[in-house]
Amino acid sequence: MSTPSFRNATLSDTDRCYQIEISAYEGDEAATREKIETRIAQYPEGFLILEQDGEVVGFINSGCAQEVVMSDDAFKELVGHDAAAPNVVIMSVVVDPSHQGKGFSTLLMRTFVQRMREMGKATIHLMCKERHIELYRRMGYAYVRPSPSDHGGMAWHEMVMTL
Repeated sequence: MSTPSFRNATLSDTDRCYQIEISAYEGDEAATREKIETRIAQYPEGFLILEQDGEVVGFINSGCAQEVVMSDDAFKELVGHDAAAPNVVIMSVVVDPSHQGKGFSTLLMRTFVQRMREMGKATIHLMCKERHIELYRRMGYAYVRPSPSDHGGMAWHEMVMTL
């Protein structure tokens, strides 16, 4: 097995990323193919791909905002996205289920955070399920609050990392 590599997404990654998204997320919480394509097209710098042996096995995608409103569903389609804004909002952190348990999500997050630091970003925001709160705390995120969002019919929690 080779060392994992990282790169920004291109539109040719859309279908593979969509396959991973729907295999790893439940029901309505998965982004549509169109949303993934929009995120790649509008902010490839915030769409980090993890490859292993030439195969895309995971990714993180995001947008940026001057003011972060985590429950803003329109933002998931990058409405209001501003690439120059200091605050990053992660929309998906996902690894193909056949590659989970290998430390890839932690590796993805560390690389993503480093890239955002290098870009001069101030904060990274995300929403997670309760079972992932401690994982993100260990990665350096602080708990903010339960989210008013009921995306996908689920309960979510807001977290933030100051860079």
